[in-house]
Amino acid sequence: MYFPMGPTLNTRKLQFIDRWIGMAVCWVLSTIRSKLPRGSSRGAFDKPRKILFVKFAEQGSTVLAYHAIERAIAMVGMANVYFLVFEENRFILDVMNVIPKQNVITVAHKSILGGAWCALRALRKLRSLQVDSAVDLEFFSRSSAALTFLSGASRRVGYHTFFGEGPYRGDLMTHRLLYNPYLHTSQSFQLMVDALHRSPDQLPTNDSEIPKLTQLPLKFVPSAREKEEVFGILRRQIRQDSPLHLFLLNPNASDLLPLRKWPTGRYIELARRLLLTFPEIVIGMTGAPDEEPIVAEVAQKVGSPRCFLLAGKTSLRQLLVLYTLADLLITNDSGPAHFAALTEISVLTLFGPETPALFGSLSERSASIWKGLPCSPCVNAYNNRQSPCRNNLCMQHITVEEVFAAACRLYLSRFAAANSGPADSSQQVSDDLQPLRPATPTVTVSNPVSRDP
Repeated sequence: MYFPMGPTLNTRKLQFIDRWIGMAVCWVLSTIRSKLPRGSSRGAFDKPRKILFVKFAEQGSTVLAYHAIERAIAMVGMANVYFLVFEENRFILDVMNVIPKQNVITVAHKSILGGAWCALRALRKLRSLQVDSAVDLEFFSRSSAALTFLSGASRRVGYHTFFGEGPYRGDLMTHRLLYNPYLHTSQSFQLMVDALHRSPDQLPTNDSEIPKLTQLPLKFVPSAREKEEVFGILRRQIRQDSPLHLFLLNPNASDLLPLRKWPTGRYIELARRLLLTFPEIVIGMTGAPDEEPIVAEVAQKVGSPRCFLLAGKTSLRQLLVLYTLADLLITNDSGPAHFAALTEISVLTLFGPETPALFGSLSERSASIWKGLPCSPCVNAYNNRQSPCRNNLCMQHITVEEVFAAACRLYLSRFAAANSGPADSSQQVSDDLQPLRPATPTVTVSNPVSRDP
């Protein structure tokens, strides 16, 4: 429910509130906690009965939490796993279908007072559920630490700054962990769940086995009606019944981290080159509704009837349906790269201020391009995902030639196993790739994920 009270909130305002007000709240709560009697150490070894995950923002990271949620389900059963999330971000949890819908507790945050009211309602519900274990997946967020503490869970897992190496968030966790910037986020999330089995006295040291990176076992399967609805959208945009092969380009990043953006003009040049090379393809430009004007301009500048606008034309669920109908998605590091891992589409992700080593897609059909400049990655959990950079050279150094070459390989590889595909284009592409020699080193990563046994 949305309560229109007070000024509206955007991402920057939320970050400001978390940094300054959240810091004070965590200090107050930590002071209160220091005065309270501590429970006996015996409780640390009791088996969890109900587990709460706290992850407010970034639906892409929620996808990376899939295997951690699986581990929690193995501990306590699906009916006893809960998730606290911003209302606008619950969509991906419903799509993943790993937690009962009634166990997803949302907080609306369109206004300050409305957000506070919804947070209080969520805490009241959590306390009535008597959740005994909570895992804070928000790294060093103060608001999530405070709500994890106030949830009533006696066993609380989260990252802690032992020597001021990260943002201050008080001392509100019972199971305090060190953040390891050398592990993929999926692995870090799984180890947080595993920490529930350990005594707080043993932590943060941990000698357990690092989980393997495995692809997501679930697949998004749309209904025939959903497919027909999206086919209808495509027909209206390209004015033909059935495109042979569909490419999707996602030119914009969200306002959460504009440094992720690849220069818009390069998407235009890339689209033109792909259309020229592959006469059997059409290209749809995707994006959020508020990105529609910019994406429409990009599609128009490509100057081809085979390139059209899809930004603002689909719901989030229809976007996933679109992925099931397409061959290739090219995007910067953002939620769509992870949503696409739920489908069979091939994905090429462009990284700059962050690294695929931590946030790469959990799909065998994906690849990443990251330049590995000395200043990259500049955004991480320790700096609260803030960067002094105002000139994203890490993205600007990724050339159209490099992206084109990687896209061609991903597209043609889809037909290798079946020994079929756009044969007329294959030789031309092979010839085109021969002279490509990037001027600066490129790190192209095929994500090291493996199939579940």
